[in-house]
Amino acid sequence: MHNLRRHRLLILLLICGFWTGLILLGRQWPSAPFISAPWHGEQAFEDLLRREGRKTPTRTDFVLLGIDQSTLELPPFSPEELANNRAFQLMTERPFPWSREVWAILLDKLFAAGARLVLFDLVFSPPNDGDPAFAAALAKYRDRVVLGANIDTAKLQIITPNTTLIPPPQTSDPRVGYVNFWPDIYVDNKVRAAAFTTSERQLAGQDPFPGDEVFVSFAGRGLEQLGHAADVPRDQRAHLLRFSEVDAYPPRTLYEVFDPKLWKANFGNGEFFRDKVVMIGAASQIAHDVVVTPLNQNTLGAALHLEAMAAALGHQFLQPTPPRWMFALVGAGGVCAWLLIAFVRRPLFCLIALLGLSALYLFASRLAYDRAGFLLLTVPVLSAFLLSGATSLGFEYVLERIEKLRTRRTLERYVSKNLVKEILDNPGSFYSSLKGVRIPATVLFSDIVGFTSLTENADPEALVKQLNEYLSRMTAAVFENGGTLDKFIGDAVMAVWGNVHSRGPVEDTRMAARAALAMRRELQVLNQRWHSEGIAPFAIGIGINQGDVLGGNIGSQEKADPTVIGDAVNLASRLEGLTRTYAVDIILGPTATEFVREEFHTRSVARVQVKGKSEPVEIATLIGERTEKIDPDLLRHLETYEEGLRRFRERDFQGAKILFSQFLEFYPTDHLAKMYLEKALEHEVAPPDEHWNAVEVFKKK
Repeated sequence: MHNLRRHRLLILLLICGFWTGLILLGRQWPSAPFISAPWHGEQAFEDLLRREGRKTPTRTDFVLLGIDQSTLELPPFSPEELANNRAFQLMTERPFPWSREVWAILLDKLFAAGARLVLFDLVFSPPNDGDPAFAAALAKYRDRVVLGANIDTAKLQIITPNTTLIPPPQTSDPRVGYVNFWPDIYVDNKVRAAAFTTSERQLAGQDPFPGDEVFVSFAGRGLEQLGHAADVPRDQRAHLLRFSEVDAYPPRTLYEVFDPKLWKANFGNGEFFRDKVVMIGAASQIAHDVVVTPLNQNTLGAALHLEAMAAALGHQFLQPTPPRWMFALVGAGGVCAWLLIAFVRRPLFCLIALLGLSALYLFASRLAYDRAGFLLLTVPVLSAFLLSGATSLGFEYVLERIEKLRTRRTLERYVSKNLVKEILDNPGSFYSSLKGVRIPATVLFSDIVGFTSLTENADPEALVKQLNEYLSRMTAAVFENGGTLDKFIGDAVMAVWGNVHSRGPVEDTRMAARAALAMRRELQVLNQRWHSEGIAPFAIGIGINQGDVLGGNIGSQEKADPTVIGDAVNLASRLEGLTRTYAVDIILGPTATEFVREEFHTRSVARVQVKGKSEPVEIATLIGERTEKIDPDLLRHLETYEEGLRRFRERDFQGAKILFSQFLEFYPTDHLAKMYLEKALEHEVAPPDEHWNAVEVFKKK
């Protein structure tokens, strides 16, 4: 236990270092089931930010025309509608893919309506009918159109539009861009980023090299055609997207553009497309052109291209935490937990601080995401912080429990067990009292009468055994009545009420009186057994006094004890000594007598002035509790004794003599009555001077 406490800071540092190191290790081994969990959790947290955090504003000038199921199946048209509509004629001649003359007609219609840019999220690779017409339209609108190309990563080849549509080299033509998005295949196959440029070396898994042919993405080509080439990232790496709202770009049915009635009703005769960027792509279930993003399980590929363009135009890319910062932040989390637990020695405050600081860090993460697009590393940092903090708090709890157990065992040697719990529940006030405090307390001294003479002739081993048995019973009487065992002084016992825990001066004194009566009863039981065993019995004297004392940890630098000192303590010791003089086993001081009188039967003993006191005090002895079965004749005759003592102090020695004599008729061996009878006879013959006040003055302890 001592070693644990002495090396506490080091142990806490090791705990925090263990969790921090384990989490950092998980970064290097992402497939490990437990230690990599915080890093997988970080991805889930980042996706939560994407869903709940600030979004890229939806562009009102972006339109998606979808080749949906209704466009593929087409509603029935009348012969007149087909006769006057070349697009519908071509679209009904055969299933999709239709003659590419359809796209030429579409381009003419959209650009005539004032569209700024048209992008085809389609790969027109094999030759098809209508290629010449489409090629002519592509050439006519070459600065306002983009076609898709597809990178086959398995074969490391790019599938481009055929040479009839785009002359070679197609990948260098500003009208062609690759449509690929690469998902996080090592995590969950969700698309979170867009690569606006790449090269063959990168596709082969190698680092880019100066002089490589660089391919530009579909979204990148669209931005170039819009005159925003400067907004296209050309660093040949994937850029994390800040997504727009879910379904920010819902598809509009493509065939409606060719239907005169719907063209007028839904598109205002083309006014809708003025200055619009129009994306054309698959939107049917059968096409399966969907990708999974953190926001949606079924995001249309064509809509994702618009998301990428919107993010680039608004500079809404997200920045991950750099790797060197990751290690620093995780390490800082562990260090903060160590500093908090090691130096803030209040478990509840530490727990609240752990939760509060975690909440603040979460708020900072959200703020960094919304304001700066920065993905602040969160889950591994908080994992290191909370795991280190919680485990350290657990260690502190175990350490405290061990310390409390040790303290409990120590305290139980000094105080009753029912008080130990209260002391441990309020350790601050208890330990502060050891520094020194003036308090009202009740002090009890008990001592064996004539013990010194017993030690001269008794067998040492037998006497020690008898003494230990006696002290055990006396200590139990103190503990059972809520007292604190202050110390053993040889065969003497010193106990205190009110120094560790107080029920109030009156109740403390009554508890001390009950303890004294319990000591009397226990000794009677012991003496009966010892007598039957041929062992000399003990007689004890008990002094109880109540008053203000000075409590604290008192002693030298080498050794100190928690105890009480003061005039009230000295008087209690003197009262115990007077039990020999007055032949009673218990003597109460004046305040103690007043406090117990309502619940206990007492008997006046004398007015005394002990050594070291300048004023006399009234002392009494304890008969028993009023709830006990006490001989009523004794109580009745004690009234005679008390009246005799009153007359004695009033100098009515003749009346006192008569009353003491009456008492002695029933209790002829009573020492106090005999003593006062003798004094009354003496003073009747030779009356004391006028200054006499019935006070016995003691010059010795």
